[in-house]
Amino acid sequence: MENKKRIFSGIKPTGSFTLGNYIGALRNWAAMQDEYDCIFSVVDMHAITIRMEPSALRKLSMEAFAVLLAIGIDPQKSTMFFQSHVSQHTELAWILNCYSQYGEMARMTQFKEKSEKQADNINLGLFAYPSLMAADILLYDADLVPVGEDQKQHLELARNIAVRFNGLYGDVFTIPEPYIPKVGARIMSLQNPAEKMGKSEDNENSIIYILDKKDDIIRKFKRAVTDSDTRVYFGEDKAGINNLMTIYSVATGKTFAEIEKEFDGRGYGDFKIACGESVAQMLQPIREKYELLISDKKELEQIYKIGAEKAKDFAFKKLKKVQKKVGFII
Repeated sequence: MENKKRIFSGIKPTGSFTLGNYIGALRNWAAMQDEYDCIFSVVDMHAITIRMEPSALRKLSMEAFAVLLAIGIDPQKSTMFFQSHVSQHTELAWILNCYSQYGEMARMTQFKEKSEKQADNINLGLFAYPSLMAADILLYDADLVPVGEDQKQHLELARNIAVRFNGLYGDVFTIPEPYIPKVGARIMSLQNPAEKMGKSEDNENSIIYILDKKDDIIRKFKRAVTDSDTRVYFGEDKAGINNLMTIYSVATGKTFAEIEKEFDGRGYGDFKIACGESVAQMLQPIREKYELLISDKKELEQIYKIGAEKAKDFAFKKLKKVQKKVGFII
């Protein structure tokens, strides 16, 4: 039987996961597990490129891990762990730093953008972030990496570093390819539909969180920005309604034509409430499972410790191979 291709994906615990995270990425992760050999990591070391309270980082990291389990990641099928629990990530990242050029790191768009946002904390970790991301991927010989627009440049750098290293030392790293999911609608802010729904928005009414309660979800949808029209249809200059229709389509499985027919003559008020109710219904099983998981810290600890040991088995061998290639005494 042909071996499954391996996928690596990491997610930063810098905020609670949003509806956008779920629809755009996370719901696809559970579906990958039967087709691919999946490695999922809560990349907590990446999170500290911004200043975080230690207690907040611990809380968000545990929340992220439990949410991944709640959406259907099965630790029997996939490897799940905290990045900081596998020291080979940072050890390989240092070696890759020495095979990365200053110029290519300085060109990273995300570094430039984040430097502007946190001008008082332009730290070396923020600059070297892409080489740690490359280590995350190359350490496990990942064939495929799910990436959004904001990470494509980082994956290309990881590929370049791998090609450069292989050119010097032979066939050491698998060259990763981007994984483009079959589905993955882009979900926009409820208050500013020209911008992507993100964890870092200041206005809480802009964001639906995966763990939001039903009443909060419906309240936020009622306040969603639309336009001066009243008819529900997908069209130009209707960014707010287009976004709500996309969300409702994902939550119900209905096409845009079916949605337009369903709400013909009913106006935006009814549509917003229906959006809220359908999203609440979609997220309810996840929230209920999460609440069971997060209340059993011993079970969670067992899962992430076993996951880290599985990851270490592969990471140790790969790192030793790299260390030997560069001339370290093994």
